[in-house]
Amino acid sequence: MSKVSLTVNGTPRELTLDTRTTLLDALREHLHLTGSKKGCDQGQCGACTVIAGGRRVTSCLTLAVMHEGDEITTIEGLGTPDKMHSMQAAFVKHDSYQCGYCTPGQICSAVAMLTEVKAGIPSHVTVDLDADIVLTNAELRERMSGNICRCGAYSNIAEAITEVAGRQA
Repeated sequence: MSKVSLTVNGTPRELTLDTRTTLLDALREHLHLTGSKKGCDQGQCGACTVIAGGRRVTSCLTLAVMHEGDEITTIEGLGTPDKMHSMQAAFVKHDSYQCGYCTPGQICSAVAMLTEVKAGIPSHVTVDLDADIVLTNAELRERMSGNICRCGAYSNIAEAITEVAGRQA
């Protein structure tokens, strides 16, 4: 057992956890934040994506103790039904979900991805490493490729992200 201090959705939290506890299990089972989903439990689907230290992580593959002192943002911390984050509102507007299982991970990933683009972090398909990154369709799809939607709402998801990216430009 180990003490772990995290700031989750703006609130400092201190947990005593088995050192083998994943960040996902700490969030879901110990803090009762169930928005992040356990999909494949192998880091392949992205349903568990959260923002840790400003970067998106698949929380099923990372141990909670590795995030000592980190700021963690889950879907619950991005917005509320009354005051949605712009990405949440765009997902609703563009009907970017079907069953909704992947949606929290998709949204957290999209929010962090736009931060990465703004910071100039290239992807595998970034054409010019010396120029500002342009969020082309290929760039967006490459960056979101770690988030799978079994229902196939990809074009709607891309539309929502593109809309929010246009506002942030």
